[in-house]
Amino acid sequence: MKKKQFKAESKRLLDLMINSIYTNKEIFLRELISNASDAIDKLYYLSLTDRKVKLKKDDFKIKVELDKENRTLTITDNGIGMDKDELEKNLGTIAESGSLLFKTENEHKKDIDVIGQFGVGFYSAFMVAEQVSVTSKKYGSEEANLWISDGADGYTIEKTDYDNFGTKIVLNLKEDTDTDNYSCYLDEHHIDTIIKTYSNYITYPIVMNMTRNILKEGTENEYEETHEEEILNSMVPIWKKNKKDVKDEDYNAFYKDTYHDYEDPTRVITYNVEGKCSYKSLLFVPSHAPYDMYNKDYKKGLALYSNGVLIMEKCEELLPDYFGFIKGLVDSEDISLNISREMLQQDHQVKLIAQSLEKKIKKELETMLKDDREKYENFFKDFGMQLKFGVYNDFGANKELLKDLIMFYSSNDKKLTTLKEYISRMKKDQDKIYYACGETVDKIDLLPQVESIKDKGYEILYLTEYVDEFAVQMLMDYDDKKFVNICSENVDLDTEEEKEELENKNKESKDMFELMKNSLNEEVKEVKYTNKLKNHPVCLTTKGNVSIEMEKVINSMPTGEKINSEKVLEINENHPIVKKLEKLYKEDKEELEKYTKVLYAQARLIEGLSIENPTEVTNLICDIMS
Repeated sequence: MKKKQFKAESKRLLDLMINSIYTNKEIFLRELISNASDAIDKLYYLSLTDRKVKLKKDDFKIKVELDKENRTLTITDNGIGMDKDELEKNLGTIAESGSLLFKTENEHKKDIDVIGQFGVGFYSAFMVAEQVSVTSKKYGSEEANLWISDGADGYTIEKTDYDNFGTKIVLNLKEDTDTDNYSCYLDEHHIDTIIKTYSNYITYPIVMNMTRNILKEGTENEYEETHEEEILNSMVPIWKKNKKDVKDEDYNAFYKDTYHDYEDPTRVITYNVEGKCSYKSLLFVPSHAPYDMYNKDYKKGLALYSNGVLIMEKCEELLPDYFGFIKGLVDSEDISLNISREMLQQDHQVKLIAQSLEKKIKKELETMLKDDREKYENFFKDFGMQLKFGVYNDFGANKELLKDLIMFYSSNDKKLTTLKEYISRMKKDQDKIYYACGETVDKIDLLPQVESIKDKGYEILYLTEYVDEFAVQMLMDYDDKKFVNICSENVDLDTEEEKEELENKNKESKDMFELMKNSLNEEVKEVKYTNKLKNHPVCLTTKGNVSIEMEKVINSMPTGEKINSEKVLEINENHPIVKKLEKLYKEDKEELEKYTKVLYAQARLIEGLSIENPTEVTNLICDIMS
């Protein structure tokens, strides 16, 4: 029989289909099963609207058969079937879709849930098959037809005998090569895995003869091989079940099985939306961070389903980075897909879903913070850094969304507190939010500047993670109260009289400070007296926006970028060391330089900074002591 040729554009598309569009060969089975499901949908819908069709939903199934000897894989359905014209139209012209036409003609009617919309998924079979044959008989017809093609060279259609209605697709698999193992599609366990991965929630049973070893009756260790037809898919997704029929244990079991976690999730979020873009979602907040959470290879995203068929295992567009810890899935029939179903043709619907999910996740986290403080704090210890990154990234575009979810340790009780809670405890005359940075709460508590601020009755936020100060600076203020680092020189808690007195004292010692500054080889921008210290002799503060803690963070990054904060060496005006310094300035300026270097080294150590020449410093200390 003479072959019919595909149209020129169809030949190009078929070549592209086989070699480029699909990156994962095993999805051919998903596509063929989805098409079979669509064909059954059409006949099932006909049974609901035409009394002559005496079929029930339980009568339908999709059958998968493997023949290792002949290297064939067969998918059979008892759906609506196709006549010769439909075979010609749907399979002879690539991108012609009967499913899309059926859906368009009946879009005003309910209970229509066809999956295939583009008529190209069928051709993914040629990625694994050297020849594909399709036998089909339309329901109610006496005539069956056989369509055969070995790819872009064309196809034939001829009449054939077929006892059943519906469609049977036979794939003659390619021979194995050094790079491709096509024989794996003849392995029943591999096929079982593929079906459970991509087509587990097809609403009709997918059956296949499975080989099982059964213990022989009356024996203890003798087995016999049996072949029984088994249903491979679960059919009803947990997210499509009525909530009242699903227990917490069911959600927890689904989470642990799906995401291979050993603990129950901290929170389960179910969300069904109907409207401009309808979808169902099932989300989980894990109880702990995965080991690779902050690894560059970690990939966020939700599983994306279209009518129960897995389209993407991780759709990154559905989650912002700051909610990247969320696990779960979205199922929507409104998603616009391109011809491969692997990439989104247009992301308008996805953006709508993502925006809706973002609001829902935020609301759920706020509820957890309000109703279960202990659980939220445990969650925050694992995932709080991601929320803080969300405040800082994109130039603070999301800071308003996230500012009430972030927490910091507090000098009030050394426990986590929100910014809103800090504000609620502020003194009446307080117009700033004070914070200090360091490796741990205990180390921050030992900073010289902390003691005097606490003595004056002000609460201090302790910022212990390297992203904290970047997030705080991006926020700039909260409830019109500006953030102030108590280790910067612009902390202002003095009366006018105290300011004036300190200013005069610094002016009187101007020349001494200049000498001390020069002895440090310009490592500090300024040396001066301070009244902010209670018992400590010295501290380092900074000018400008770059703090000492920010300097440490940036300089520790692998980018090679190095910065220096503008440091100020502040000396406690009420400490006995002051008299010693003033005496040395008058009597022994060389000795004063030694004292200055030791004091600067002390201040650096207090701030957790290294000393470039520790040998020199230890020698100086010994000289002073002796």
